[in-house]
Amino acid sequence: MPLGIVLVVDRLSALMLVVAATVALGVLVFAVGQGAADGDEETPISIFHPTFLVLIAGVANAFLAGDLFNLYVGFEILLTASYVLLTLGGSAARIRAGITYIIVSLLSSLLFLAAIALVYGATGTVNMAQLAVRLAELPEGTQLLLQSMLLIAFSIKAAVFPLSAWLPDSYPTAPAPVTAVFAGLLTKVGVYAIIRTQTLLFPGGALDEVLMWAALATMLIGILGAVAQTDIRRILSFTLVSHIGYMVFGISLASQAGLAGAIFYVVHHIAIQTTLFLVAGLVERQGGSTSVDRLGGLATASPLLAILFFVPAMNLAGIPPFSGFIGKLGLLEAGIADGGWLPIVLVAGGAATSLLTLLAISRVWSRAFWRLPAQAPAEDTFEAAAADAGPDLSPESAPGPAQQQEPAGRRSPPAPIRVRARPAAAPRPGGQRGSGTPRWPRPRPR
Repeated sequence: MPLGIVLVVDRLSALMLVVAATVALGVLVFAVGQGAADGDEETPISIFHPTFLVLIAGVANAFLAGDLFNLYVGFEILLTASYVLLTLGGSAARIRAGITYIIVSLLSSLLFLAAIALVYGATGTVNMAQLAVRLAELPEGTQLLLQSMLLIAFSIKAAVFPLSAWLPDSYPTAPAPVTAVFAGLLTKVGVYAIIRTQTLLFPGGALDEVLMWAALATMLIGILGAVAQTDIRRILSFTLVSHIGYMVFGISLASQAGLAGAIFYVVHHIAIQTTLFLVAGLVERQGGSTSVDRLGGLATASPLLAILFFVPAMNLAGIPPFSGFIGKLGLLEAGIADGGWLPIVLVAGGAATSLLTLLAISRVWSRAFWRLPAQAPAEDTFEAAAADAGPDLSPESAPGPAQQQEPAGRRSPPAPIRVRARPAAAPRPGGQRGSGTPRWPRPRPR
């Protein structure tokens, strides 16, 4: 049995490590630039940068781990750093999201640790190279139990349905750089672990059909949740869950074409999803909110911002000739080549998910960017509030002066002044904040 920490670099782990380091560098530059634009020389607070680097160290350790226990250590480093980053500022929404995130992550880690103990008890090792040989010698029932425990633990971390309910409520509350690196990297570590489990440890394909059903449910339920949202960050969070299904789809095919498509889509999704969450932070900075009901005219106010959103959004929807189209086409061709009825159902589900993704992204574009500012509800006026409340409370149905009985001995109040809705005021230099979450918490004076 090899002693010490085993780190292994092959083409898959090297690819994931390079992509993760590149994305992390881009997010870090964004965070520094955002803080400099806000006038903070020490941007944003002192704990962010070291915690961010610890997070990236955990990601790198997970990608290079050569044994299950070292992979567990990488996950725990991720958990510790991500909890700190998720709760920066200590607001009620972030603390609530952080509690949900930490409970789900701890349950996943406990299940993973229990699986490691059972694997070691059955085989006498946790080294993945040795496990690839010794696990095949175990009874089928024991193999199925160990594989199920590992897949459940990794599926929680990868946000595979029905173990994905925690993600849309946790990610949107964090600052833009934190949400971007979470969406781009953390769930992909779980997908990477599933790839290792299905290809190296348990290549027999005993649970491939279960993974196919999970992939179909993840794609469809995730994108239906995105269509129902009006906040850009929540829309992106649900599309994140939905497109994890594409990766699980490719893994479940257990073919060379399926795995190639899944790995390509993982790399594509890391870059695109990270970019979109960073752009969402810029949208909040420009418009004061990430709710599409409160935005409008961003394409006119900031054409560069519109381009930065449009290109990756179309890429996410799978519009040719972008990388999203190439990845989805490869996965759909692999599903058709499989020939089974369930892969064909997954192909249809993948196509429907791509169309619904285009619908959700198009709604964001038409309402937040393409719509004129005058058409966006900028303020809560009396007329707007009454119209939203329904016909019973509209100004026309309100009782007039002749219908109201004034108590004796009391002076009538002056007539209310009607205020017409005005377009949203242009943000001041430095980024005026609206109803959205603050970008960075301000340290309290001592």
